[in-house]
Amino acid sequence: MTSPSPTTVPPGKGGDDTGRAAREMTAARRGGGPPWASAGMPAEKSMDFGPSARRLFGRLAPERAGAIVVVVLGIVSVTLSVIGPKILGHATDVIFTGVIGRQLPPGITTAEAADAARAAGNETFANVIEGQSVVPGQGIDFGLLGQVLLGVVAIYVAASLFGWLQGYLLNGIVQRTIFSLRREVEDKLNRLPLRYFDRQQRGEVLSRVTNDIDNISQTLQQTMSQLLTSVLTVVGVLAMMLVISPLLALVALVTIPVSVLVTRAIAKRSQKQFVAQWRGTGVLNAHIEEAFTGHELVRVFGRRREVEADFAAKNERLYDASFRAQFISGIIMPSMMFIGNLNYVLVAVVGGLRVASGSMSLGDVQAFIQYSRQFTQPLTQVASMANLLQSGVASAERVFELLDAEEQVPDPAVPAVPATRQGRVVFEHVSFRYQPDEPLIDDLSLTAEPGQTIAIVGPTGAGKTTLVNLIMRFYELGSGRITLDGVDTATMDRATLRSGVGMVLQDTWLFGGTIRDNIGYGDPTASEEQILAAARATYVDRFVRSLPDGYDTVIDDEGGNVSAGEKQLITIARAFLADPTLLILDEATSSVDTRTEVLVQRAMAALRSDRTSFVIAHRLSTIRDADLILVMESGRIVEQGTHDELLAARGAYHELYAAQFSAASAQAD
Repeated sequence: MTSPSPTTVPPGKGGDDTGRAAREMTAARRGGGPPWASAGMPAEKSMDFGPSARRLFGRLAPERAGAIVVVVLGIVSVTLSVIGPKILGHATDVIFTGVIGRQLPPGITTAEAADAARAAGNETFANVIEGQSVVPGQGIDFGLLGQVLLGVVAIYVAASLFGWLQGYLLNGIVQRTIFSLRREVEDKLNRLPLRYFDRQQRGEVLSRVTNDIDNISQTLQQTMSQLLTSVLTVVGVLAMMLVISPLLALVALVTIPVSVLVTRAIAKRSQKQFVAQWRGTGVLNAHIEEAFTGHELVRVFGRRREVEADFAAKNERLYDASFRAQFISGIIMPSMMFIGNLNYVLVAVVGGLRVASGSMSLGDVQAFIQYSRQFTQPLTQVASMANLLQSGVASAERVFELLDAEEQVPDPAVPAVPATRQGRVVFEHVSFRYQPDEPLIDDLSLTAEPGQTIAIVGPTGAGKTTLVNLIMRFYELGSGRITLDGVDTATMDRATLRSGVGMVLQDTWLFGGTIRDNIGYGDPTASEEQILAAARATYVDRFVRSLPDGYDTVIDDEGGNVSAGEKQLITIARAFLADPTLLILDEATSSVDTRTEVLVQRAMAALRSDRTSFVIAHRLSTIRDADLILVMESGRIVEQGTHDELLAARGAYHELYAAQFSAASAQAD
């Protein structure tokens, strides 16, 4: 049977459950203080917008086939939309020529009508008659007009259908990409070493996994379709503008360089603010997660105002960064609208002069004005999306930084497997340190024979929890090796190594679910009878029977509706159910009352039978029956032996024992 590997717990839990030594080391590196005091960690260096954007959109590569279909549908939709104004301009010509032709006498030619207008001194009207090919005496051809309008309606309906299909397919592409990204981040979290979580705040990591990925999804969802449509529209409209009038096209193109320069200048300033905005979001989330998880301690120590002031300061910094980011990027759209209106005025003036001169038809000018609007509109849309795109790329930078973090040493391609699982653990000249210049464990050697109970005692920070963490390969050794049943643990894959290990920590972890589910976590294949047997053996059954819903009682992820001691008993039952070869107990009875502790000690004795056990204890009365007691100081084993042997030696263990029981006697007095 297997025990749950701590690396499989949700993000933010594993880093805490691995023991006090890592947390103490982390607190020392941050300068100590309350947990929320570290929320203002130095900000990470921002990546460049261009490479980050390319990497983000490069993640769409696996959807290449679907992307090609989307592009084709976009081309068809945009082409139909672009043709519409030209045909609609023909409808305007039909109406205009009909109105003019009705005012002219029938029976004469267009040239005669133009000559008559010139003879009357109306040169402009003559040019219009010739330029529009007016038929004198003929009114509006409503049959032709109806055909043109029906054709335009059909074109726009078809364009909408193709556009809808394009959006549907693109939505699927984006969601599959984000699904893949979330899965990759989850896999990455399971490959990261425990050192990474020691250096990162849980709220900061959670913000990257949730807020930043959600922001990327929103960015891709809202920008991809508009960007594709906008680019295709610009190309198609520009082609039609050149066909209608190269001169007017040149007038319209004059505003493009101005638009690009304005957009680049504003975007360059706002990108830094978006990076600061999402960095500030992560810092604020970390503060909230830490401060409100420990809200009871905050109130007990009277630090509520300090926490509120810290929150207010971080919230203010986030507000400032968000305001500057949104305000600066928000200038882009009104700037583009202003430039677009200037372009509209230029096209209208020049186009009117061209109609008056007879060199263009009124319908072509109308179509061109529509095209000029269509031409500036996608540019304005792209500009308005700049703030969203910058925000998404800023979030992508943070997610990519997580994905690029150094991973734990990979498992061997051909992992070694012990021939038999007996639980023999040997430390051979093991050295380890969290920081290169801060020694912790140096040249440690010991042997734990199968079935032995090894107790580890010593002052806080001596390396007790670190010792068992090294067995589990939560950290890699600096030098030396650890063997399990004759096999170097570094040559085994972590899943195999941990599959035969049961672990009960001082800091309990319960997930949202029933008590039955939490016990059954030790062995997913266990039957109902096995779960109940484990509960009875560890005295969980006593208090569960008193609950209204019994084993179906739902507890939250913090176990808030059961006491600390009851939570500890549930975790012991979980380890009991796993039936491991190697058992690690890190202050496993620290949260239970004295009477229950005696009962649990009996259960633990049964649990430890026929398996190797490492027991970390501060209460020395709980490890009197241990086969071997190791006394650690500053990462070294200074004494080892049985309880009676160490007391007789009157060394470090004797001092610890005497200090503990003399303190108890003083309290009793």
